[in-house]
Amino acid sequence: MADPMRIRAQAAGGNATVRVLMAHEMETGQRKDAAGKIIPAWHITEVSATHNGKAVLTAEWGPAVAKNPFLQFNVKGAKAGDKISVNWKDNRGDSRTDEATVS
Repeated sequence: MADPMRIRAQAAGGNATVRVLMAHEMETGQRKDAAGKIIPAWHITEVSATHNGKAVLTAEWGPAVAKNPFLQFNVKGAKAGDKISVNWKDNRGDSRTDEATVS
């Protein structure tokens, strides 16, 4: 399983800014290794986020996203103590879900 995501959610003025750092190799399928063999594609394809169980973000990604991607978004109406959950799935069928509390 992949390393945990680093999620920070900070409330300010009735909204929360959420910052997420995802640990993932994000291979495009176009690079070659030292022996000249193509490294198979391995990248995040779907990202979603919830605020207290309600969907607030969905995204479809492709192979052009950088290694260990960073994502930032705002959630209206979030306050300290609320739960933010972020989930990703990749093209190999792996997935990861992590949660943070708004501070």
